Amino acid sequence: MTADTPAEVVQSERPRRSRRWRRTAIVSAILLLLFGVPWWTLLLAGQAWPTPVVVAGTVLFAAALGALPLMMMLGHGRRRLDWAAATGDALLGAAWVLFVWSILSQLLRLVLFLIGVDDPARSRAAAGTAVVVAIVLLVWGYAEAMRVPRIRAVDVGITGLGCGLDGLRVVLITDTHYGPIDRARWSAAVVARVNDLGADIVCHVGDIADGTVAVRENQASPLASVTARSARVYVTGNHEYFSEAQGWLDYLQSIRWDVLHNRHIVVERGGDRLVVAGVDDATAKASGIRGHGANLDAALAGADRALPVLLLAHQPKQVSQAVRAGVDLQVSGHTHGGQIWPFNFLVRLEQPVVQGLSRHGEKTQLYTSRGTGFWGPPFRVFAPSEITLLTLRHA
Repeated sequence: MTADTPAEVVQSERPRRSRRWRRTAIVSAILLLLFGVPWWTLLLAGQAWPTPVVVAGTVLFAAALGALPLMMMLGHGRRRLDWAAATGDALLGAAWVLFVWSILSQLLRLVLFLIGVDDPARSRAAAGTAVVVAIVLLVWGYAEAMRVPRIRAVDVGITGLGCGLDGLRVVLITDTHYGPIDRARWSAAVVARVNDLGADIVCHVGDIADGTVAVRENQASPLASVTARSARVYVTGNHEYFSEAQGWLDYLQSIRWDVLHNRHIVVERGGDRLVVAGVDDATAKASGIRGHGANLDAALAGADRALPVLLLAHQPKQVSQAVRAGVDLQVSGHTHGGQIWPFNFLVRLEQPVVQGLSRHGEKTQLYTSRGTGFWGPPFRVFAPSEITLLTLRHA
């Protein structure tokens, strides 16, 4: 009996192992920076703290550095422990805020140096400022993340919109991210605020939850009570493809939402009509789920192209296809407005817009919501959540 391993198996294993080690090295480097910069800024950058303070602080940072990947693995890995996910997410957000303000505190150190303040007073002042600002922002950011979003009202002029549709009210929610923190009461309060707006159309533009229907239905169930005069419509976001996209499509359909899985409906008011279309998220095809993948041609198949088109697409970058198809208005989410400043600058590297109304090409407009909920860290810093009221105007 031989135990020879085929050459093609060996060759396929080597790149896989190489990718795994590369990914591990990158993550390790990011974690060391995330915790190492604040550790140096607060404890070793000229403060001359007593040795017990330095030792205690070092132990605290080392414990946090070890706890973060452990909580992430327990919470977001195969075991899916919600308490671990919530702990890891909160720790990640706190580490990011402290990292950012540890870097910015160096500006204060420079100013103090220029006006003649010597160490250790200079470095202690910078370290103390970084800690105080981080704590204040985290407390405020948590309150911002957990509150029911404010209404953001925007008028959108659309050329070719019939007079009968002038004043049509489109309410947009997105990125609810029902997750490890139970927000069933928050979800019900969001629905109540949506219903107060008297919408003609209510749109949920994806990232409904982190987890399966079976796990998150308690938080999602208030969506069944959403009211709209003409339509309630939904498309998938990228996070549906981390769990069970088809399950969420089936669930929304079961509570009588129109699931725009590369399809459209027509809304009529005052004798005029509007095409409301939706496409799968940009990541859908790569997920490997049969029958999923953004297809705007299929979504608009059979539509009267003389009518104005409102398109739901989770990611703003999908607007390039909307421009080519002559869509009048695309509504998107995904960016969270950056969620925790200054992450918005990193989001902008991938997406054409971070938030708000923008124009693309000669005809197409894009509205990008900052999101209704939050993902991961339960903080929103300089990126408030929103329920969007878009009033369509004849232009």
